[in-house]
Amino acid sequence: MESTINIENVVASTKLAEAFDLHKIEAELEGAEYNKEKFPGLVYRVKAPKAAFLIFTSGKVVCTGAKNVEDVRTVITNMAKTLKSIGFENIDLEPEIHVQNIVASADLKTDLNLNAIALGLGLENIEYEPEQFPGLVYRIKVPKVVVLIFSSGKLVVTGGKSPEECEEGVRIVRMQLENMGLL
Repeated sequence: MESTINIENVVASTKLAEAFDLHKIEAELEGAEYNKEKFPGLVYRVKAPKAAFLIFTSGKVVCTGAKNVEDVRTVITNMAKTLKSIGFENIDLEPEIHVQNIVASADLKTDLNLNAIALGLGLENIEYEPEQFPGLVYRIKVPKVVVLIFSSGKLVVTGGKSPEECEEGVRIVRMQLENMGLL
């Protein structure tokens, strides 16, 4: 009964230049939004692959909304080429990309007793306050991920830097639930 994760969102950052004129980018790119009073960065969405960019005057760029790491590389490379094409000269076309966070989901396909899980996992790594939030928050040290466990058997893994870390988080939860006889 192997659970595979579904990646829901990849957040990555990079530096494409030493500085950006965000007003120029907003003027040149259709759909770009820049309102310095509301947010210090420019927001730009792309459709294929689907992602959103936060572009800052520092030359730093955050990419969010991609469904896999390959798409992140593709959209960031495309963004670099786009910025070069609208007149930014010193764009890094092969930037170093840092994955900051991956959010993934999984389904154990069985109902879970969160009270029993909370007792079994011990209180130092979990938060479970059903009046505040319907899921159990389980912090795993290695890999450093947080797994939200819901009574429906659904899991949300966050904080992973790679799909493998997210998979490992799910594997650890499954193993511990099996060891406690709760799966």
